[in-house]
Amino acid sequence: MGYYSPKEILERVHETARYKAKTNVSKTLVLAFMAGAYIALGGLLSMVVGGGLPGLAETNPGLQKFIFGAVFPLGLILCVVAGADLFTGNTAYFIPPVFGRKMPVTAMFKNWTLVWLGNFVGALFVGFVLAYLTDVFANDPWKSTLFHIADIKTSAPFYKVFVKGIGANWLVALAVWLAFAAKDITGKILAIWFPVMAFVAMGYEHSVANMFFLPTAWMYGANVSWMDIIVNNLIPSTLGNIVGGSLLTGGLYWVVYDRD
Repeated sequence: MGYYSPKEILERVHETARYKAKTNVSKTLVLAFMAGAYIALGGLLSMVVGGGLPGLAETNPGLQKFIFGAVFPLGLILCVVAGADLFTGNTAYFIPPVFGRKMPVTAMFKNWTLVWLGNFVGALFVGFVLAYLTDVFANDPWKSTLFHIADIKTSAPFYKVFVKGIGANWLVALAVWLAFAAKDITGKILAIWFPVMAFVAMGYEHSVANMFFLPTAWMYGANVSWMDIIVNNLIPSTLGNIVGGSLLTGGLYWVVYDRD
Protein backbone atom coordinates (compact mmCIF):
# COMPACT_ATOMS: atom_id res chain seq x y z
CA MET A 1 0.00 0.00 0.00
CA GLY A 2 1.31 3.44 -0.91
CA TYR A 3 0.31 5.03 2.39
CA TYR A 4 -0.07 4.09 6.05
CA SER A 5 -3.50 3.01 7.33
CA PRO A 6 -5.26 5.02 10.07
CA LYS A 7 -4.21 2.51 12.71
CA GLU A 8 -0.61 2.63 11.47
CA ILE A 9 -0.76 6.42 11.63
CA LEU A 10 -1.67 6.18 15.30
CA GLU A 11 1.33 3.94 15.93
CA ARG A 12 3.57 6.55 14.29
CA VAL A 13 1.94 9.23 16.43
CA HIS A 14 2.85 7.26 19.57
CA GLU A 15 6.46 7.06 18.41
CA THR A 16 6.56 10.78 17.67
CA ALA A 17 5.13 11.69 21.08
CA ARG A 18 7.65 9.47 22.87
CA TYR A 19 10.50 11.06 20.92
CA LYS A 20 9.30 14.59 21.66
CA ALA A 21 8.83 13.82 25.34
CA LYS A 22 12.43 12.57 25.59
CA THR A 23 13.93 15.57 23.77
CA ASN A 24 15.77 17.84 26.21
CA VAL A 25 14.62 21.37 26.97
CA SER A 26 17.24 23.22 24.91
CA LYS A 27 16.61 21.17 21.77
CA THR A 28 12.84 21.45 22.23
CA LEU A 29 13.11 25.23 22.42
CA VAL A 30 15.27 25.40 19.29
CA LEU A 31 12.86 23.18 17.36
CA ALA A 32 9.96 25.28 18.63
CA PHE A 33 11.69 28.51 17.58
CA MET A 34 12.12 27.05 14.10
CA ALA A 35 8.45 26.06 13.86
CA GLY A 36 7.26 29.49 14.95
CA ALA A 37 9.56 31.07 12.37
CA TYR A 38 8.37 28.70 9.64
CA ILE A 39 4.71 29.43 10.29
CA ALA A 40 5.52 33.14 10.31
CA LEU A 41 7.22 32.78 6.93
CA GLY A 42 4.02 31.24 5.61
CA GLY A 43 2.08 34.18 7.04
CA LEU A 44 4.57 36.64 5.54
CA LEU A 45 4.17 35.06 2.11
CA SER A 46 0.38 35.11 2.43
CA MET A 47 0.44 38.79 3.29
CA VAL A 48 2.73 39.70 0.39
CA VAL A 49 0.66 37.74 -2.14
CA GLY A 50 -2.92 37.71 -0.83
CA GLY A 51 -2.67 41.01 1.02
CA GLY A 52 -1.58 42.73 -2.17
CA LEU A 53 -4.89 42.14 -3.93
CA PRO A 54 -7.29 44.78 -2.57
CA GLY A 55 -9.16 45.08 -5.85
CA LEU A 56 -9.77 41.35 -5.94
CA ALA A 57 -10.82 41.41 -2.29
CA GLU A 58 -13.58 43.86 -3.21
CA THR A 59 -14.79 42.23 -6.43
CA ASN A 60 -14.16 38.55 -5.64
CA PRO A 61 -13.42 38.12 -1.92
CA GLY A 62 -13.68 34.33 -2.06
CA LEU A 63 -10.89 34.11 -4.63
CA GLN A 64 -8.71 36.53 -2.67
CA LYS A 65 -9.14 34.41 0.46
CA PHE A 66 -8.30 31.30 -1.52
CA ILE A 67 -5.07 32.86 -2.81
CA PHE A 68 -4.18 34.02 0.71
CA GLY A 69 -4.71 30.48 1.98
CA ALA A 70 -3.06 28.78 -1.00
CA VAL A 71 0.45 29.97 -0.11
CA PHE A 72 0.19 29.82 3.69
CA PRO A 73 0.86 26.03 3.87
CA LEU A 74 4.56 26.79 3.27
CA GLY A 75 4.94 27.04 7.05
CA LEU A 76 3.56 23.62 7.98
CA ILE A 77 5.32 21.99 5.03
CA LEU A 78 8.64 23.28 6.40
CA CYS A 79 7.74 22.07 9.91
CA VAL A 80 6.79 18.56 8.82
CA VAL A 81 9.34 17.89 6.07
CA ALA A 82 12.36 19.75 7.44
CA GLY A 83 11.47 19.02 11.06
CA ALA A 84 10.35 21.42 13.80
CA ASP A 85 8.17 21.44 16.93
CA LEU A 86 4.80 23.14 16.40
CA PHE A 87 2.44 23.63 19.33
CA THR A 88 -0.72 23.05 17.35
CA GLY A 89 0.53 19.73 15.98
CA ASN A 90 1.72 18.63 19.41
CA THR A 91 -1.76 19.08 20.87
CA ALA A 92 -2.73 16.00 18.84
CA TYR A 93 0.45 13.91 19.15
CA PHE A 94 0.42 13.56 22.92
CA ILE A 95 -3.24 12.70 23.47
CA PRO A 96 -3.22 9.00 22.42
CA PRO A 97 -0.34 7.98 24.73
CA VAL A 98 -1.68 10.13 27.58
CA PHE A 99 -5.23 8.81 27.22
CA GLY A 100 -3.82 5.29 27.00
CA ARG A 101 -1.80 5.89 30.20
CA LYS A 102 1.46 5.24 28.39
CA MET A 103 2.80 8.71 29.17
CA PRO A 104 2.29 11.02 32.17
CA VAL A 105 0.17 14.09 31.56
CA THR A 106 2.97 16.22 33.03
CA ALA A 107 5.19 15.32 30.06
CA MET A 108 2.49 16.57 27.70
CA PHE A 109 1.99 19.88 29.50
CA LYS A 110 5.74 20.43 29.78
CA ASN A 111 6.13 20.00 26.03
CA TRP A 112 3.12 22.16 25.20
CA THR A 113 4.40 25.00 27.41
CA LEU A 114 7.95 24.96 26.06
CA VAL A 115 6.83 24.67 22.45
CA TRP A 116 4.20 27.44 22.74
CA LEU A 117 6.83 29.81 24.13
CA GLY A 118 9.42 28.79 21.54
CA ASN A 119 6.89 29.23 18.73
CA PHE A 120 6.14 32.74 20.00
CA VAL A 121 9.80 33.73 19.97
CA GLY A 122 10.29 32.32 16.46
CA ALA A 123 7.23 34.16 15.14
CA LEU A 124 8.36 37.42 16.77
CA PHE A 125 11.81 37.01 15.23
CA VAL A 126 10.41 36.78 11.71
CA GLY A 127 7.93 39.56 12.41
CA PHE A 128 10.61 41.97 13.61
CA VAL A 129 13.63 41.02 11.46
CA LEU A 130 12.05 39.93 8.18
CA ALA A 131 8.79 41.89 8.17
CA TYR A 132 9.36 45.08 10.19
CA LEU A 133 13.03 45.89 9.61
CA THR A 134 12.66 45.25 5.88
CA ASP A 135 9.59 47.54 5.56
CA VAL A 136 7.85 44.83 3.56
CA PHE A 137 4.45 46.03 4.83
CA ALA A 138 5.30 49.73 5.03
CA ASN A 139 3.07 50.76 2.13
CA ASP A 140 -0.52 50.10 1.15
CA PRO A 141 -2.25 47.84 0.36
CA TRP A 142 -0.14 45.60 2.64
CA LYS A 143 -0.13 47.91 5.66
CA SER A 144 -3.87 48.52 5.60
CA THR A 145 -4.51 44.80 5.08
CA LEU A 146 -2.31 43.95 8.06
CA PHE A 147 -4.10 46.53 10.22
CA HIS A 148 -7.48 45.19 9.09
CA ILE A 149 -6.47 41.63 10.04
CA ALA A 150 -5.27 42.80 13.46
CA ASP A 151 -8.49 44.71 14.09
CA ILE A 152 -10.69 41.74 13.19
CA LYS A 153 -8.66 39.26 15.24
CA THR A 154 -8.53 41.39 18.40
CA SER A 155 -12.09 42.78 18.37
CA ALA A 156 -14.04 39.53 18.05
CA PRO A 157 -15.77 38.10 21.17
CA PHE A 158 -13.84 35.53 23.21
CA TYR A 159 -16.19 32.69 22.31
CA LYS A 160 -15.92 33.39 18.59
CA VAL A 161 -12.11 33.34 18.59
CA PHE A 162 -12.24 30.16 20.68
CA VAL A 163 -14.58 28.40 18.23
CA LYS A 164 -12.52 29.56 15.27
CA GLY A 165 -9.48 28.17 17.06
CA ILE A 166 -11.17 24.79 17.25
CA GLY A 167 -11.82 24.83 13.51
CA ALA A 168 -8.29 25.92 12.67
CA ASN A 169 -6.49 23.24 14.61
CA TRP A 170 -8.90 20.46 13.76
CA LEU A 171 -7.77 21.02 10.17
CA VAL A 172 -4.09 21.62 11.00
CA ALA A 173 -3.91 18.49 13.15
CA LEU A 174 -5.61 16.52 10.38
CA ALA A 175 -3.03 17.90 7.94
CA VAL A 176 -0.27 16.51 10.16
CA TRP A 177 -2.21 13.25 10.50
CA LEU A 178 -2.47 12.95 6.71
CA ALA A 179 1.24 13.75 6.37
CA PHE A 180 1.95 10.75 8.63
CA ALA A 181 0.05 8.61 6.15
CA ALA A 182 2.24 9.65 3.21
CA LYS A 183 5.40 7.72 2.43
CA ASP A 184 7.08 10.34 0.24
CA ILE A 185 7.60 14.11 0.29
CA THR A 186 5.16 14.80 -2.54
CA GLY A 187 2.42 12.97 -0.67
CA LYS A 188 3.21 14.87 2.53
CA ILE A 189 3.04 18.24 0.75
CA LEU A 190 -0.31 17.43 -0.85
CA ALA A 191 -1.66 16.08 2.42
CA ILE A 192 -0.71 19.29 4.22
CA TRP A 193 -1.79 21.74 1.54
CA PHE A 194 -5.53 21.06 1.34
CA PRO A 195 -6.51 21.27 5.05
CA VAL A 196 -4.22 24.24 5.78
CA MET A 197 -5.42 26.15 2.74
CA ALA A 198 -8.98 25.46 3.88
CA PHE A 199 -8.63 26.78 7.43
CA VAL A 200 -6.90 29.97 6.26
CA ALA A 201 -9.44 30.64 3.49
CA MET A 202 -12.27 30.12 5.98
CA GLY A 203 -10.77 32.66 8.36
CA TYR A 204 -10.18 30.43 11.38
CA GLU A 205 -7.77 31.28 14.22
CA HIS A 206 -4.34 29.63 14.46
CA SER A 207 -2.53 30.80 17.58
CA VAL A 208 1.00 30.46 16.17
CA ALA A 209 0.11 32.30 12.95
CA ASN A 210 -1.42 35.05 15.09
CA MET A 211 1.86 35.28 17.01
CA PHE A 212 3.21 36.67 13.74
CA PHE A 213 0.30 38.72 12.36
CA LEU A 214 -0.68 40.59 15.52
CA PRO A 215 2.72 41.63 16.96
CA THR A 216 3.84 42.63 13.46
CA ALA A 217 0.79 44.85 13.10
CA TRP A 218 1.61 46.38 16.49
CA MET A 219 5.19 47.04 15.32
CA TYR A 220 3.83 48.95 12.33
CA GLY A 221 1.61 51.08 14.55
CA ALA A 222 -1.77 49.37 14.42
CA ASN A 223 -4.25 50.40 17.08
CA VAL A 224 -3.83 47.21 19.12
CA SER A 225 -2.16 46.71 22.48
CA TRP A 226 -0.35 43.70 23.86
CA MET A 227 -3.33 43.20 26.14
CA ASP A 228 -5.55 43.00 23.04
CA ILE A 229 -3.16 40.56 21.39
CA ILE A 230 -2.81 38.19 24.33
CA VAL A 231 -6.19 38.39 26.09
CA ASN A 232 -8.49 38.95 23.11
CA ASN A 233 -6.81 36.57 20.71
CA LEU A 234 -3.90 34.38 21.77
CA ILE A 235 -5.56 32.97 24.89
CA PRO A 236 -8.90 32.03 23.28
CA SER A 237 -7.28 30.85 20.02
CA THR A 238 -4.78 28.71 21.95
CA LEU A 239 -7.56 27.12 24.01
CA GLY A 240 -9.58 26.48 20.87
CA ASN A 241 -6.53 25.01 19.14
CA ILE A 242 -6.06 22.62 22.07
CA VAL A 243 -9.65 21.40 21.75
CA GLY A 244 -9.43 21.00 17.97
CA GLY A 245 -6.13 19.14 18.07
CA SER A 246 -6.44 17.10 21.25
CA LEU A 247 -10.11 16.08 21.37
CA LEU A 248 -11.29 16.23 17.76
CA THR A 249 -8.16 14.68 16.27
CA GLY A 250 -5.93 12.81 18.73
CA GLY A 251 -8.80 11.94 21.07
CA LEU A 252 -11.23 10.65 18.46
CA TYR A 253 -8.62 8.51 16.69
CA TRP A 254 -7.53 7.11 20.05
CA VAL A 255 -11.13 6.11 20.79
CA VAL A 256 -11.49 4.36 17.43
CA TYR A 257 -8.13 2.63 17.07
CA ASP A 258 -6.39 2.46 20.45
CA ARG A 259 -8.86 2.59 23.31
CA ASP A 260 -9.24 -1.17 23.69
